[in-house]
Amino acid sequence: MPRRARDGGSGPTTGRDGSDASDWDPSALPRLDGRRFLVTGANAGLGYFASEQLAGAGASVVLASRSEDRARRAISAIRGVHPRADVTFQLLDLADLASVRGAAAAIAAGPPLTGLLANAGVVGSREERATADGFELQFGTNHLGHYALIALLLPALAAAGTRIVHLGSISHRWARLTPSFLEPSSYRGSVAYATSKLAVTAFGFELARRLDATGSAATSVVAHPGLALGMLTPDRPGVAARKDAPRWRRTVLAHVAQGKDAGAWPLVRATADPGIPNGAYCGPGGGFQLTGPPALVPAEPHARERNAASRLIDLSARLTGVPLRL
Repeated sequence: MPRRARDGGSGPTTGRDGSDASDWDPSALPRLDGRRFLVTGANAGLGYFASEQLAGAGASVVLASRSEDRARRAISAIRGVHPRADVTFQLLDLADLASVRGAAAAIAAGPPLTGLLANAGVVGSREERATADGFELQFGTNHLGHYALIALLLPALAAAGTRIVHLGSISHRWARLTPSFLEPSSYRGSVAYATSKLAVTAFGFELARRLDATGSAATSVVAHPGLALGMLTPDRPGVAARKDAPRWRRTVLAHVAQGKDAGAWPLVRATADPGIPNGAYCGPGGGFQLTGPPALVPAEPHARERNAASRLIDLSARLTGVPLRL
């Protein structure tokens, strides 16, 4: 069973900078045979590499994606690395609440989940766009879609003691959940993205508190990839092709960034390490949380502010029509 924050004892320790000082080798994961994980947005990027790493350790991985064709290519790529991988597809479009409801029903009818990695997201839309239900695309996909999925599945997740992992971002540092955050005076894609990631992070921490308060065996953890770039990412046929860049640029960037394969390490640790406590925040353990091995790292204090998080959950329930019941 995953360690809870209240347990005390010999869980992961933290160094002077707040990062986890314990040993975790992402290239030699513990065996995960017999365990089932769902990864959203698993057809590319961080979600793909997290799925590949989990499958390589023997886990059964469900790749949730809005594109069956892309998911099938991802499955082929994973099996190209791990020929015996147990990987399957689940249709899920987080920008469409009807799709979320259908996927939740299908997932709940299947075998219990050991972990749910809520990874999918939209990044930096320059022009304001909307989901199928009329929400700003980044907030609607990154937060509301995942909120609805998790809330719909929560009875099954609680019964199974599932680890729920929310994909945050260091950009949450620059956002605030003000009363008017859904009605900005002007649209800026970077601000909308940071706000969506603060919402994801705040929801993850508040869900952890509520799970803890009810004594649920399920746990909620937030993780972020640091600075993960495509040009530093290894090729995977049909899924990931390293972007062309001069060698000097890759060399320079390698000091402050990492590939998406390494960016997936904190996500995988948050999902698969039973020593990670409920309510933890995982990210790269290096300087400024940009690169390095996966560790427990500090989040910004405003991301753990309870009143703002409670208002966010009330708003999310009203917008999606899905209450959060524990």
